[in-house]
Amino acid sequence: MNTLYRPELIYDHGAFTSGPGRLVSPQGAVLASGTSAEIVDLPRRALLPGFVNAHSHSFQRLIRGKSESRAMSGRDFWSWRGTMYHAAAQLEPQDVYDVARMAFLEMLLSGTTTVGEFHYLHNAPGGRPYDDPNLLSKQIIAAAQSVGIRIVLLRSAYLRSGYELPPDPGQIRFYETARQFIDNMEALAAATSVQIGVAPHSLRAVPLGELKEIAAWTRAHKLPLHMHVAEQVAENEACVREYGLTPVALLGREGLLGPDFTAVHAIHITAEEIGSLSRSATTVCSCPTTERNLGDGIIAADLVMRQGIPIAFGSDSQAQIDPLEDARELEYHLRLERQQRAILDQIGNQTLASRLFDCATVHGAHALRVPSGLADFFTVDLDDVSIAGHSAEDLLPLAVFSLNRSAIRDVMVNGRWVIRDGQHPLQEEIVSRFKELHHKLWGGRIPSRAPGELEDPN
Repeated sequence: MNTLYRPELIYDHGAFTSGPGRLVSPQGAVLASGTSAEIVDLPRRALLPGFVNAHSHSFQRLIRGKSESRAMSGRDFWSWRGTMYHAAAQLEPQDVYDVARMAFLEMLLSGTTTVGEFHYLHNAPGGRPYDDPNLLSKQIIAAAQSVGIRIVLLRSAYLRSGYELPPDPGQIRFYETARQFIDNMEALAAATSVQIGVAPHSLRAVPLGELKEIAAWTRAHKLPLHMHVAEQVAENEACVREYGLTPVALLGREGLLGPDFTAVHAIHITAEEIGSLSRSATTVCSCPTTERNLGDGIIAADLVMRQGIPIAFGSDSQAQIDPLEDARELEYHLRLERQQRAILDQIGNQTLASRLFDCATVHGAHALRVPSGLADFFTVDLDDVSIAGHSAEDLLPLAVFSLNRSAIRDVMVNGRWVIRDGQHPLQEEIVSRFKELHHKLWGGRIPSRAPGELEDPN
């Protein structure tokens, strides 16, 4: 006999409706009552579709809290990379697995059911390729399968340090040639059953000729194509020096933008470039909690949305893993900059809350080419103090702007409960292993300055 779930409230197409009389199947369908099945009541629970994290670097969970001073990580994004390189240089395959499980566990506890892992850690310490060049990709996939999160492995191409820059010792574990990358992608596709995608790191790391070769292979295989674009002003300036165009302008000229392309960050872009992204039906993936942490800048989300460009969210550096915080920060950054409220309201016929909720769900699914309607959802405790005083009519804005992560109680992925009453069955083991790894890497101290610091990328 089928099992159906009956919560008190169900989120369905932008609004909450009363649960009694409406049921949810493990396949995600909302059904009318009267269906012959075992009914499982979820009292004082609201049921919502799972969040989609379209851009994650799981290993960077190790540097949370370790880069929050200039003594440690310098003054900007470019020097922050030294802390990241310090962590990346130390990790053995088991460590990659352990830190990924920790990051993915935290995502599940936040209601995230699908992650797009933008993975660029390929080689052994010292830069030597493993006998299996996809060993670390497979560790990431195994970690996702262990905790029960749905994964799209976005294998990243990283071919050089930058325009007219020598190889950086901090990046030695990232490097492959374009031919090696394509060969390794083909081997990974043959070796795994999970969905994969292609992620040229950036125009800084992948020259145009090789980028076009990789993009052609990607499109021949009908895979999603993700890339860091216009995150930093210096990145744009270096692209202009090399090609005479900014990243978005160059990608547009070369026909690399498109419905399968996701531009990660896209902060430092012009109105004309926004038009190019719109005409090409490109998706933008914004990472507000990371972008505020790194001082990247503020995306003009209102201009992007008014051009009909879908915005997805990513946790990126794992400075914070909370998709609702990303949702509210997309709006709040603009409020601080413009000294106005509800900047993203009154765009089209959506409410502000439903627009931001779509960024955290359906737009991420589109970016990763994950079909909608999957049996991925989570429940919220309707008695949680953060949403006290709600009604069905105002629960969505309350959730988007005020919900505490602790209110998320149960998470289902692919029709299977992976979090029940705020706990994962492997939670104690995962956290314990991560603590051991953290101590091995940092030894309870913070170095005065991470190795590999680069103050000026140019």
